[in-house]
Amino acid sequence: RKADQIDLEVRTARPGVVVGRGGAGIEALRVGLQEVLGGNRQIRINVVEVQRVDADAYLIAEYIAGQLERRVSFRRVVRQAIQRAQRAGVQGIKIQVGGRLNGAEIARTEWTREGRVPLHTLRADIDYACCTAKTVYGILGVKVWVFKGEIIPGQEPAPVVNAAPDNRDRERDAQPRRRPGGGGRRRQQFEDRSNEG
Repeated sequence: RKADQIDLEVRTARPGVVVGRGGAGIEALRVGLQEVLGGNRQIRINVVEVQRVDADAYLIAEYIAGQLERRVSFRRVVRQAIQRAQRAGVQGIKIQVGGRLNGAEIARTEWTREGRVPLHTLRADIDYACCTAKTVYGILGVKVWVFKGEIIPGQEPAPVVNAAPDNRDRERDAQPRRRPGGGGRRRQQFEDRSNEG
């Protein structure tokens, strides 16, 4: 490896757009970088295709931020992103959006999680990304955590199968969640002391 050589890796979902016809896009990028950096540095650009677009945390965050800038309801965007990630076969995903959501006067933070996202487990393979959406009302922050499985030393990572959940899982998820062993919360009963002096 030479001291004056720069290796650049471009990760993209559509490498054909980045490379361009006959490598014209790559050449334009190389020329632009040499103008910015100056000197006669050698720049090697390597374009890598992202295999699972809907399982990449940064691409999910960028997608959500882009939709929020187009004034789409944040709940709808988050729900769509979670569904796409689940179809891509991730084990868990957590999305947090903060700021003046839907143009509300008071800023708040909302988050949604599907599946497992064990942030304290050291061997968990968690992909994290944060992104900002510049809206008319102000800046919204988007954070995405994607749990892809556990990395066990000495074991090959298991290939992820794009398995869509079957109808039974969908029906179970559609039902409202309740605590086990009860039909919801019990109301507290108070004695009537309105007649007491």
